Amino acid sequence: MSYTTQLDGVTGQMADEIRSFDWSKTSLGPISGWPLSLLTTLRLVLATRQPMCFWWGEELLHFHNDSYLPILGGRDTNPLGQPFREYWADVWEGVEPFVKRAQAGEGTWIENLPLQVHRNGAPTESYWTFSYSPLYDDNAQIAGLLNVVTETTASMVGRKALEEAYLEAQRHLDERKQHEEELKLLNRELAHRMKNTLAMVQSIVSQSLRGAASISDAAATIGARIQTLAKAQDVLTGMSVTAAEITAIAKTAVAPHVDGDDRITITGPQVYLSAQQALGLSLAIHELATNATKYGALSRPEGRVVMAWGQQPENGFTFDWRESGGPPVIEPSRRGFGSRLTERVVSDLFQGQAAIRFDPEGVTFSLVGKLHNADDLEH
Repeated sequence: MSYTTQLDGVTGQMADEIRSFDWSKTSLGPISGWPLSLLTTLRLVLATRQPMCFWWGEELLHFHNDSYLPILGGRDTNPLGQPFREYWADVWEGVEPFVKRAQAGEGTWIENLPLQVHRNGAPTESYWTFSYSPLYDDNAQIAGLLNVVTETTASMVGRKALEEAYLEAQRHLDERKQHEEELKLLNRELAHRMKNTLAMVQSIVSQSLRGAASISDAAATIGARIQTLAKAQDVLTGMSVTAAEITAIAKTAVAPHVDGDDRITITGPQVYLSAQQALGLSLAIHELATNATKYGALSRPEGRVVMAWGQQPENGFTFDWRESGGPPVIEPSRRGFGSRLTERVVSDLFQGQAAIRFDPEGVTFSLVGKLHNADDLEH
């Protein structure tokens, strides 16, 4: 049977190229000597609209149909009549296992196989779904393999884009959920702080009224203490919802009483206090500074105050106030609210011991306690 008879009714670019190709220079030889099995396979491939190619002979020479042409876009040369391994050297490592299985008589199928295909002068990421099937010659021996192929690069790129968009959307949802949880925590902390602040204000008012000699004295005392409380709150708000650095708290509390650069020395490492500890210590420092200004070291030009603190292992904390250079100290016959606040409230907040000592050479205040852990800052 002639080659022309085998291609009756088959038209297209590749049919014409195969007719005009000089096959005598290949291992297959002229078309007139091709086996019927090769010609039958060729007619089948050329007549289908599914992208197909096949390789025949010991060198696995390449044939393909018109529907396969878009797959060759961007490649430098035409693969027609070229050995599989040479023309497709860029993907050979990825497809060789499937080739060997087909040559052994086993059909294969793979979906979305990633391959680096050389296109437009550079390796290009691509994806392929294909099957390799053995092809038999006239003697029922495997003489080649058929490739039914679809390039899935566009769909895989689209899928990856969708996956990335999904992950990005999920990340935004997670961030939103986290922000909502943080907002709930913030609201709980603010409500908790407001409740404690109101309780502290109530205690300040009632205790100040109880110990005041007159309404005007009580008003002045209450105003000063609430102002200190408000300034401490400002420091907390400016720093963090749950914690404040002690240096800012100490400087804010003594600011109204500083009348010289060397009057009050403040020293200590960077330490963060919980909101309640910061408020309590701020009020205690305010009381100490107020009394020092009225009766103690800050009532004389030569008087000095040293504030110092330290951080110990396992959240340990120490704070000291020491006055010197003031008038001789006489221990008062009764303790006012300021002294009780300085000792009892602060010791409770720091879960430790706090004491004021009225030594003749100057008032001192010492605190030994614990800093709240991060987990405690909410409570």
